Amino acid sequence: MSVPSPPSPLTPPALRADMAYGFVCDRLVMLDIRPGEPIDDDLIAQELGTGRTPVREALKRLEGDRLVVAYPRRGTFATAVDITDLAHISEIRAELEPLAAARAARHSGAETRARLSALAMEIGGLDTAAVDRRELLRRDVGVHRAIYRAAGNPHLEDILVRQDNLATRIWCLFLDRLPGLAGHVGEHAALLEAIVDGDEETSARLALEHVVGFERAVREVV
Repeated sequence: MSVPSPPSPLTPPALRADMAYGFVCDRLVMLDIRPGEPIDDDLIAQELGTGRTPVREALKRLEGDRLVVAYPRRGTFATAVDITDLAHISEIRAELEPLAAARAARHSGAETRARLSALAMEIGGLDTAAVDRRELLRRDVGVHRAIYRAAGNPHLEDILVRQDNLATRIWCLFLDRLPGLAGHVGEHAALLEAIVDGDEETSARLALEHVVGFERAVREVV
């Protein structure tokens, strides 16, 4: 993720905190900040061209997301990626990802369906052999976010974004050892098409298969 443009003096404080949150969250999820590394809020503030307050507010949110942990008098650190969490994360996703996909198929309006259709074409047309593995993973995250938003339930979206962030960190940990990554990302084309067609049953089934496949792929290389 590139460093966003510095906020203007008129940028509201809440928006500054959101910018800091998105920037640091991406670096944590993609393991640009490695598990266990300290978080330098001064450096991040300098990179973003903002004060330390928005960064500190962002770190509080990230602690709630289980992406950082703060220790008194020691500072804030990126949380460890614990493979034993995989079963817990997958259990939640196996229940909620199909729900989100089915809701998206049921509730998406014409504008949302057009966006998801374009995304399906984009994913289906990817030359996965030529795309960097980290970029493939970012595409995977992007599809999940689009489906969560299309589900039309902000509380469900919030839960799934948090769980997908934790799952993506596990992906990143084993990224170079996962031979089926391209196929895993390519699966999304069929899922998106089912949602666009309003096929709730197929959407839910494909979403569940995707989650189960993720867990199986990671366990095969552990």
